[in-house]
Amino acid sequence: MGAVTSGSASEVSLEVVDGVGVIGLHRPPMNALSASVQAGFAEAAREADQRRDIAAVVVYGGPKVFAAGADVKEMADWDHRTMVERSSALQATFAAVTEIGKPTIAAITGYALGGGLELALCCDFRVCADSAKLGLPEIQLGIIPGAGGTQRLSRLVGPARAKEMIFSGRHVRADEAERIGLVDRVVPADDVYTSALEWASRYVGGPALALRAAKTAVDRGLEVDLRTGLEIERMQFAGLFATADRAIGMGSFLESGPGKATFEGR
Repeated sequence: MGAVTSGSASEVSLEVVDGVGVIGLHRPPMNALSASVQAGFAEAAREADQRRDIAAVVVYGGPKVFAAGADVKEMADWDHRTMVERSSALQATFAAVTEIGKPTIAAITGYALGGGLELALCCDFRVCADSAKLGLPEIQLGIIPGAGGTQRLSRLVGPARAKEMIFSGRHVRADEAERIGLVDRVVPADDVYTSALEWASRYVGGPALALRAAKTAVDRGLEVDLRTGLEIERMQFAGLFATADRAIGMGSFLESGPGKATFEGR
C-alpha cells in the first residue's frame, strides 16, 4: 500500500498507489489550468510514462471538482502573439497525457469544463460522478477550444454532437454524457476515485509492452487510412515477439491455460 509523491509544482502531484499512478490537481477552488499547472502536469505525465512501477494512470482533481477550465484571469490580457507562443505549449501539455503508453482513466467529479474536459478527453477512459457536468464553454468567451477539444470530442462522440456542444457551450449532465459516449461509467460522486482506481488496478501485473503496443495501434490507427492502420498493427504485433512477456504468456497458456501468466513487463 505504498505511495510516493513527486512533481515539479505543489499544484500537481504524482502518487503511486499499488502500481497505479495518480496524477492529482491541487489548485482550489476550481483547479484552473494555469500555465504553471500545465507545466507541472506535463512533467507528471512524462514521469508516469517512464516509471516502471506504474502500470496505469488515474487523473483526479479531487472530490469536489475535476477542472473547470483555463485560468481566464491569466489569459485575459494576452495578445495574439502571446497566445501563438502559449498555444503550442498548451497543446504539448495535453499531448503528454495522450502519449502515456499505459491505460489512463479520468476520474471526474464536479465540473470538467473547457480545458478540464479537454484534459479528460486525453485519457483512454472516463469515470464520472452522477452529479458532474461537462462541457466546452469557450464560445461564451468569444473563442473556441484550443487544447484539442474540437478534434478529440468530434472523434469520440461524432461531429454533429461535438458541434452542438461547442457551438452552444452548454453543460452536459452525467446521464447524457454516458448516453452519447462522452464518459464510460457513471457512479455516485463518493465512488468516483475508488471506481477509477479499481479499473486501473486491472492492468497492474499485466504485459506492459503489449498494453503499450495495443494503445499505440489503436490511437495511431485512428489517425490514418485502414491500410496504413493495419500496417501499424502488424508492426506492433510482430515486435512483441521480441519480448520476454510474449514467451511467458504463451508458455503459461500451453502449460496452465489462459489468464494465469505472471508477466515481468519486459
